[in-house]
Amino acid sequence: MNLEQKEVLTLTEVSSYTGLSKSHIYKLCSTGGIPFFKPFGKVNYFDRLEIISWLKQNRVATTKEIEGKASTFVTLKNVTK
Repeated sequence: MNLEQKEVLTLTEVSSYTGLSKSHIYKLCSTGGIPFFKPFGKVNYFDRLEIISWLKQNRVATTKEIEGKASTFVTLKNVTK
């Protein structure tokens, strides 16, 4: 089954999906760095949509976006003087 069609992923599938090693994912689980479920107290399961959301955290703006914000800021600052 294609990973895009599954709602719940195993640790191995998350590793394949994200490109992160299994050991790194285990570390993220133990430190609370990644959202997961542990319904039976042994095996970790992951919601695919939560993993996608987690991967999209901390977006870094492009240089063009930063320059646009700086230009707007300078323009507005000069208007209020």
